Amino acid sequence: MPPRAAERAPVLGGAVLDPTSILFITLDSCRYDTFAAASAPNLKQIGPLHRADAPGNFTFASHSAMFVGFTPGDATRREAYVNPKYGKIFRMQGGGSAGPAEPFVSLNGRNVMDGLKRLGYLTLGAGAVGWFNPTTPTGRTLTLDFDRFFFPGNMHSLGRQLAWIDRELSDPGAKRVFLFLNVGETHLPYYYEGAPWPRLPSPCLAFGTQNDAVESRRRQLACLEWVDGQLAALLARFQHANVVICADHGDAWGEDGVWEHGVSHPKVLEVPLVFRLTQPPTSHSRQRRPLWRKASGRLNRTLVRLADRLPT
Repeated sequence: MPPRAAERAPVLGGAVLDPTSILFITLDSCRYDTFAAASAPNLKQIGPLHRADAPGNFTFASHSAMFVGFTPGDATRREAYVNPKYGKIFRMQGGGSAGPAEPFVSLNGRNVMDGLKRLGYLTLGAGAVGWFNPTTPTGRTLTLDFDRFFFPGNMHSLGRQLAWIDRELSDPGAKRVFLFLNVGETHLPYYYEGAPWPRLPSPCLAFGTQNDAVESRRRQLACLEWVDGQLAALLARFQHANVVICADHGDAWGEDGVWEHGVSHPKVLEVPLVFRLTQPPTSHSRQRRPLWRKASGRLNRTLVRLADRLPT
C-alpha cells in the first residue's frame, strides 16, 4: 500500500498566492477507471470527476493541444469547460472556434503560457516525461514559453519536482502564478520512489512479451494513490485559486489486443478531468491602473485630436 499523505507529503511555504493563479496538473497516462477507483481524497476534493476524451494519444500531441486551449472534454455535454467545444477554459484569440459559452479566460499569444505572461503572470513548469526534456528540440517546443521549467530526468521524481516548485513559490514575488506540473509516476512502468516492486520490467509495453493487465491496473492505482498524498500540500496552497487536473491520455491494457498508448484506442483517449475555476486571470497593469491615469490618457488623446484640426 502507498504511504499515507501525512507520512510523506512535503510542506510548502512561501508567498500567499493571488486567487486568480492557476495550477494545471497532468497525470501522465492515467486511465479514467484508475482515477475513479482510487482512494485519492486530495485530488477528488477539487471538484466533480468527468469522463473526458483526450485531445491526443501521446504526451507531446496532447500537451501541444492543451497548451493552446484544447483540454480534454466530453463532447456529449453542453457545459462550459467540461466540453471545450462549448466553452473553453483557455481560449486563444484566433485559435479555433470560441463556442457558445464564454471562456474562463481569453488570451493573446502563441499559447497559454505566453498569453498569461502578457497579463503579468509568472509561468512555472515541471515535467517528468521525456517529451519535456528542454535539451531536445521537441522538449524545447513544449517548454520554451515558461519563465522557468524543471525536468528531473526521469519519471519517478515527483519529490524533486515538488521541492523545485516549493523553492520557486517561496519567492515573495511569486503571487500571480501559472504552475504546470506533469506527473510521471502514473506513466508506465507505473513506479514511484520506494515502491514495493521493481521498476522494471514494465507490465505494459506495446508488443511486450510480459504484459499483465491485472498488474498494470494494480500498479497504476497504487502510484496514483501515492501521488495523491504527495500533492496534498501543493493542492492546499492553491485552495483559494484555480485548479485543473486531468490526464494527457490513458493506456490500453490488452483491450482489443492493444497495449500502451500512441494509438487512438478508446481506452487510450478516455481520461479523468477535475477542475475548480472561480476567479479568471486579469491583466495586472490594467487591474492596478489608477483612475486619474485613465482620465489623463483620455485628456491627452482629446488634445491631440484638437491640435490636428488647428490650421497650420
